[in-house]
Amino acid sequence: MREARAEDARNEARRLIRDLLGEERPSAGVLLREAATELGADRVERCAELARGAPLTRRSAELASLAGLLVGTRELGEQWWRQARDGKRPAPDEVLRAATAVDPWADLTVLEMLAAWIADDSADETWGRPGAVTDLNSWQAEDQIALPAGSVPGQRIVVAFDAGGRLDAVVIRRPDEDLGSNLDFNSLRYSPPAEAQWSWGVAAGLGPHPLREDPDPYAQPVDPAAADALRVWALRHGATAEQTGREWRVKGDVVAAIERVDWMWRSGEWFAWWRGVAALVDGDPLQLAARLEEIAAAS
Repeated sequence: MREARAEDARNEARRLIRDLLGEERPSAGVLLREAATELGADRVERCAELARGAPLTRRSAELASLAGLLVGTRELGEQWWRQARDGKRPAPDEVLRAATAVDPWADLTVLEMLAAWIADDSADETWGRPGAVTDLNSWQAEDQIALPAGSVPGQRIVVAFDAGGRLDAVVIRRPDEDLGSNLDFNSLRYSPPAEAQWSWGVAAGLGPHPLREDPDPYAQPVDPAAADALRVWALRHGATAEQTGREWRVKGDVVAAIERVDWMWRSGEWFAWWRGVAALVDGDPLQLAARLEEIAAAS
């Protein structure tokens, strides 16, 4: 069941990528080439430089952000990169050069922040500035927003809930005559840059995603004892030999196996395994030792 859901998600992501980017099977090389035609070679090289600097287990997320920037630039134009905002935010070009994220996305990487920025700008361009912001974690529909002044029953208010994510709140009159609102979950939608970012990450997977590097970081060797322990654990807990592959000798072997195993769709105990293999790939010996001890104790 979980494997079917994972494949459904990948199929949907591939469909969206095909519609948005014209690609059947996304790859880093194709993405960089397509992005250069819209963003310009210098910007894309800077984006690639930032992606190369990220941990290998994060590289897919960085490239997914570039996919969002590609689609967003197609929508909003190249001038989006050169415009400062209200004297409070520098132009995106300046942020990219300085490699420093700005509010309200300072907790994201620079590429993720730029992707969130362009996804929101695209949503504003299509549906107008949101009248409110809400958190959908609870999925409670009633009175999740403060109503703007002058609201009337039947009015639909655009509500932001995520970068590029919007839905409508419908103003209603309660039995006590007070005005309230209900979120219309059927109106939930994402801007094309946000869709592209999600789709590329799912369709392309964790990798490997080589980026014209010498030496190749995916060819770096891994600790053989730790690699063997993590691979054997995966086999004992439901992964097939085809999914894990043969002996993990280099980081690329591990990344490819992580992608095939689909650990996120498995039981909760696999989270410790993920943290272990991520530490193995990203070179965090303390985290690796702790996770190996954790999964050994749980076996």
